Amino acid sequence: MNGIGLVIAFVLFIVLPFAGLWKLFEKAGRPGWEGIVPLYNFFIIIKLTGRPAWWFIMLLIPGLNFLIALGLIVDFLKSYGKFTFAEHAQGVVLPFIYFPKWGNDKDTKYLGQSASPEFRTKYKIALKKTQAREWADAIIFAVIAATLIRTLFIEAYVIPSASMESSLLIGDYLFVSKVNYGARLPMTPVAFPFAHHTMPLINTKAYWDGIELPYYRLPGLADIKKGDVVVFNYPMDADSPYFRPVDKRENYIKRCQGTPGDTLSVVNAQVFINSKAAITPPKGEITYDVKTDGNELNPQIATDLHLSDISSINNNEFITNTTEESAKALRGYSNIKSVTPRLTPRGASDPMNPVYPTIFSNYKLGANTPDYKWNVDNYGPIIVPKAGWTVKLDSLTFPIYGRAIAVYEGNKVEVNGNDVLINGKKADSYTFKMNYYFMMGDNRHNSEDSRFWGFVPEDHIVGKALFIWMSVDDNASFIHKIRWSRLFNLIH
Repeated sequence: MNGIGLVIAFVLFIVLPFAGLWKLFEKAGRPGWEGIVPLYNFFIIIKLTGRPAWWFIMLLIPGLNFLIALGLIVDFLKSYGKFTFAEHAQGVVLPFIYFPKWGNDKDTKYLGQSASPEFRTKYKIALKKTQAREWADAIIFAVIAATLIRTLFIEAYVIPSASMESSLLIGDYLFVSKVNYGARLPMTPVAFPFAHHTMPLINTKAYWDGIELPYYRLPGLADIKKGDVVVFNYPMDADSPYFRPVDKRENYIKRCQGTPGDTLSVVNAQVFINSKAAITPPKGEITYDVKTDGNELNPQIATDLHLSDISSINNNEFITNTTEESAKALRGYSNIKSVTPRLTPRGASDPMNPVYPTIFSNYKLGANTPDYKWNVDNYGPIIVPKAGWTVKLDSLTFPIYGRAIAVYEGNKVEVNGNDVLINGKKADSYTFKMNYYFMMGDNRHNSEDSRFWGFVPEDHIVGKALFIWMSVDDNASFIHKIRWSRLFNLIH
């Protein structure tokens, strides 16, 4: 967020609401300064509304504190004669307008502790809710509670593509934990509930990016580990045509292969981390060349072995994506002559697995991008950036790290000849502010991942995939549509 945005956010969310609280506290006979001290002001609100003192403890519990604070604000407004739903909505949603307005309104007076029996008896008619009001309160509470659960604890997610097969299948519905890595607080707070970045049907933006808050993450249970299946925001949505804020970028799911500070390389489809072979996902897929004796493959065998993306080369040969286990089983059939992994040698390009250097094209020193001779099967070595790590910027490193420096870390990066200018100053090195991760799909030859578009910054991390709660096969008949064997499977 730029400087003007910070000033606007500070005035709207801090200065104006606190100025209004100062005046409202004075109307209740309290010193105005009590209204501008965080947490302490809620302790006084508990007294002014007549709620039990132990409610203050609930204000310290993440998740629950938001609901308690909301209830206290409504009680606080009732204590000043604001009994209607409209007035409560105004105070909760637009405190920067209505707190100062009511604080300076001569007709707005403190009436007493709204939660006390005496107050309820005295203002019984005003406090009585219509059926419409009760429904509205119930709906609003449900929306707020569901939003809190999705933001702070757990969220549902569906697998949209084949990039994680056969570990995860298209149509798998997952629960993603926000607690494991720590919940990321909303960075784009003004948004339509339950819509991610686009409104259904009308296809308009489901958020307003006029206010963007700084990145902050609550403490989590653990750090991201190599091998974790992680949901994150797609980094390339920062570019045209979307220019989406971080938390409104498309959700992707991949397996973490490299953590901050790791040196990662891929050699003949085998991932190496710090020169040691990484564990290959047992249900991960790659492409195989299959040679037959000329007889057609039984379709039932293809189904049983989960052979996907079958493409015929000639009468005796076809290629398919499948797991190592299925490839081994396929070799046991009498009409199969050979099953060989289809790997692209270093420096070579295969139409199925092309070299993909375009992520480096906008960040280079000199006229040409270096020829790293990388492809999906032979890639790197490459160092995953870590907060506090300093990289020397030259013709080989700048193309790899330039995007992270410019786009994800918010610097103005320019190239003048063979010089790199960061925020107007010549730089021959850069120290990273954030941690980054290298994500890859388990379907190694059918996954657009960090090999194609680079690192995932820590502020893009959404959560850890926990288990499958539903799995639907859209290509199956109605009776067999649900994959019952996958329900409630833990994700490894």
